[in-house]
Amino acid sequence: MLEKREFYINGEWVAPAEARDHEVIDPSTEEACAVISLASAADVDKAVAAAKAAFPDWMMTPVEERIALVEKFLEIYKARAEDVAQAITMEMGAPLDLARSSQWGAGYAHTKAFVKAAKSFDWIKPLGDHAPDTMIVHEAVGVCALITPWNWPMNQISLKVIAAAIAGCTMVLKPSEESPLDAMIFAECMHDAGFPKGVFNLVNGDGAVTGDALTGHPDVDMVSFTGSTRAGIAISQNAAKSLKKVHLELGGKGANIVFADADEKAVKRGVMHMMNNTGQSCNAPSRMLVQREIYDQAVETAAAAADKVAVGDAHEEGRHIGPVVNEAQWNKIQGLIQTGIDEGARLVAGGLGRPDGMNRGFFVKPTVFADVTNDMTIAREEIFGPVLTMIPFDTEEEAVNIANDTVYGLTNYVQTQDGAKANRVALKLRSGMVEMNGQPRGAGAPFGGMKQSGNGREGGVWGIEDFTEVKAIGGWAVDAAE
Repeated sequence: MLEKREFYINGEWVAPAEARDHEVIDPSTEEACAVISLASAADVDKAVAAAKAAFPDWMMTPVEERIALVEKFLEIYKARAEDVAQAITMEMGAPLDLARSSQWGAGYAHTKAFVKAAKSFDWIKPLGDHAPDTMIVHEAVGVCALITPWNWPMNQISLKVIAAAIAGCTMVLKPSEESPLDAMIFAECMHDAGFPKGVFNLVNGDGAVTGDALTGHPDVDMVSFTGSTRAGIAISQNAAKSLKKVHLELGGKGANIVFADADEKAVKRGVMHMMNNTGQSCNAPSRMLVQREIYDQAVETAAAAADKVAVGDAHEEGRHIGPVVNEAQWNKIQGLIQTGIDEGARLVAGGLGRPDGMNRGFFVKPTVFADVTNDMTIAREEIFGPVLTMIPFDTEEEAVNIANDTVYGLTNYVQTQDGAKANRVALKLRSGMVEMNGQPRGAGAPFGGMKQSGNGREGGVWGIEDFTEVKAIGGWAVDAAE
């Protein structure tokens, strides 16, 4: 069993102030795979103090030097790819092939996109031709508390840490206690890249003690959090005491609108997208809205596709989905499947319990419900497991109304071969992102939502901007020497 009982603070690995141990459970086996320490308020104070001390020099470090360190980090992170993948598989149950590609790869791709964006970012620019001596400056926001989830750990760590570092911020990262091991490898990569002491700090911990100490700390200038809407509300309330800047990337209940003229692969594609990462994605297309003319056939297609989704041990190579992260999530998902049955939805694939032949591990059957109405619990709540709900609709207007009838607003999807209709519907959907006909957003596109899916944007130019304050300087000496 691994033992990770130290935190990375001020450029070195240090022992915690007090013993608060936490077992990390391998969700494929239900056995402990590591023991970590959880940070106390004293540990948080030490990490924040290191970040605060490092901030003035790091903020004034030329951006070219900050970018060069990120590029060095990228080389080291690439060399540690297998270590990262193995850690993610063990701690949160991403199948090994997925961990090697999408899970590790998300961190690599986001970092590359940030480097590209940073090199053309207007850090200082004139207000306009009418006021050439008024300069608009993007200045680092300060010391940042970065709190990341377990479901796409490298995705979220890179979106926060790399953007903050390029912007000139210093930081304290608290990864989820469910998936801390990959974050500690990330810290080793940051150390080996040569970031100055105190710029990047890591403490492991829980929300109740560590997270609360971080988000309420008087010397933290910004909180960037990814996780549940419930936790996001609590963090906002805690941070409000000192008027911190708060960035939230929260839950979702995405609608996937399949029109009658959608391409023949649209339904199967939607099912496979839903089941990816065992349904543990905030931007999952969990509500499939299907136009009535093709609804019956779509239900058959979706059920058949779900029945063919293999479920297996995350440590095994191959195309399959793994377990959900822990027992609490497994129980929650089972409860919502039962609620779907009780409320009258038609179960057409999967259902309660583990897949046949499995008697341990937090494995869930790939499940599809048909004849769902948008007022049912399974259409309202984020299930965060491999469970798809199918809802029929008649008209474009009805589809848009159903899609928008949710407290969330992260990602929606549109499937139609009518380009004008696709564009029209995309503009009507109340979400931070829309993807159409299986086409993903481009590298560096902003990620984030509206309503109870949060605020702010991550990735590319927008991700860097989120870690800056805008300063206006009048009377700038335009002709002064550097």
